[in-house]
Amino acid sequence: MTVSYTAEVATCRRFGCFWKLLARWRASIYKLIWVDLLAFLASFYCMAILYRFVLTKDDRSIFEELVIYCHSYGYLIPLSFVLGFYVSVIVSRWWSQYITVPWPDPLAVYVSALVRGQDEHGRLMRRTIMRYMCLGLTMVLSMISPVIKRRFPNYEYLIDAGLMNRNEANIIQAMDAKFPKHPKYWMPIIWAASICTRARKEGRIWDDFSLKSMIDEINKFRAGCNMLIHYDTISIPLVYTQVVTLAVYTYFMAAIFGHQWIERKEREKAYSNIVNYYFPLFSTLEFFFFMGWLKVAETLICPFGDDDDDFELNWLIDRNLQVSYLIVDEMHNDHPQLLRDQYWDEVFPNELPYQVDGHRGEHPEASTAKLDLSKITASVAKHTSHEDLDWIQYYGEEGEEEHEEHELRIRFAPREFNFSHSSLSVSISPNGSLLDHTDEPMGEDENTLSGVTSMDEFDRLKEERERERISRQIQHTAMTLELMKGELGANPSPTNSILSQQIEQARSIQSAFSRSQQSMRSSRSQQLQSLVTRSSETSQQTTRSFLVKKRQQQPPQPPPPQ
Repeated sequence: MTVSYTAEVATCRRFGCFWKLLARWRASIYKLIWVDLLAFLASFYCMAILYRFVLTKDDRSIFEELVIYCHSYGYLIPLSFVLGFYVSVIVSRWWSQYITVPWPDPLAVYVSALVRGQDEHGRLMRRTIMRYMCLGLTMVLSMISPVIKRRFPNYEYLIDAGLMNRNEANIIQAMDAKFPKHPKYWMPIIWAASICTRARKEGRIWDDFSLKSMIDEINKFRAGCNMLIHYDTISIPLVYTQVVTLAVYTYFMAAIFGHQWIERKEREKAYSNIVNYYFPLFSTLEFFFFMGWLKVAETLICPFGDDDDDFELNWLIDRNLQVSYLIVDEMHNDHPQLLRDQYWDEVFPNELPYQVDGHRGEHPEASTAKLDLSKITASVAKHTSHEDLDWIQYYGEEGEEEHEEHELRIRFAPREFNFSHSSLSVSISPNGSLLDHTDEPMGEDENTLSGVTSMDEFDRLKEERERERISRQIQHTAMTLELMKGELGANPSPTNSILSQQIEQARSIQSAFSRSQQSMRSSRSQQLQSLVTRSSETSQQTTRSFLVKKRQQQPPQPPPPQ
């Protein structure tokens, strides 16, 4: 099982927390490379003894040329690049394999919540579904892990462990005889899906959506099992593994000769270091690091074996079956009594209690909460003059001026808006004084609007739409008045003359609006609305008068016969 040391490095103090891990032996670098290190040192000292005590003078010169050659060209091997990239691929693959291992807990929660029934048949369905899922995963692990294969070498051991019945073993063996080429780990998963379908037909699963949720979780579990098979059959390309292994061992074979101490008349510092005469210190450290790097890759390339850092699959199988039975049987439709929590009246706690007040920590703040803005504020204040600022003063209840410690400063850009029959001109004064650029005098219904912000395209479009709507309303009113005028012209009377005057007044309002619409294309909709309101009121008054007059002119109808 992977060696865990998280608790020992949870808090770092003084010189660090990794020093205490260097004395461990299990899953350590010492346990992985001590044999290779002894072989390297033994070969190194054998070559040193051969050079110093065995070889003749002529043979020593040949050995010295070999040392110079290995020392000069041994560093041409790109060991760091090749080994570093290979180990990074291995580590990412190792973690992906662990993430791929499926867990039956989500499906167990679905089965416990959705498969109803407290009777023996309902309990048998729930337990059998989870047993089949655990059986399928165990069959997959026995195919990819030597540890699990030694524990369950055949179906008899699965029967003894309680993961399989004799009848189920006979069915799988018969299928193996018909189709021997393909693994049969998916058969228990299919059985589990069939039991879910049967539970739906029997009404133990209430709706089709619940059945679909369970089938989706079963398919997700099957996909994880299938991916484990793919990781086992599709390995990292063999050529890359061979390149890395040859690069590491060739480099240190050259280092056995290239790091030797030699004695020459024309001594060179690179080959006459006295430290190498007794012990190759930095050569040993180099071997320690690079060979340890390679051993890490060899350990993690298959995490389903017997190494110290491999996954504990035996524990995984036992745990899955136990937890699955616990969820779907022992905990089925069971929960503690519903009681009010201690924060029921407070709705939520302001702060949870601590056993020791010293453990109370500070609340996290945003990264810019304590940012120093004094330089920015000073720069803004430096380039801002008092002439460009308007001061808003606050007055108390009795009219006395109250000077606040912090006053609000609002800066306005002075603008003047001038309307004409053809265009709109905006003048901005740099010194705060208004500029007069009136093109033509306005009519009676035209006003100059000052101090209003300029309108963008959206506002102009909105005002155009409003004018069109008002124009349609006035046209409808005009048509109504024309009809009423024709009706009144047929019957002249004093009342009709009054109504005609009112109609003429409404028509004058309509023509005034037409003139206003032509001259003020950018005026505000409030002025237009006032014209519409006046026109509508006049039209309504005229209509009411007309209806009253018509009602007076109609002769009284005779009473209905008895």
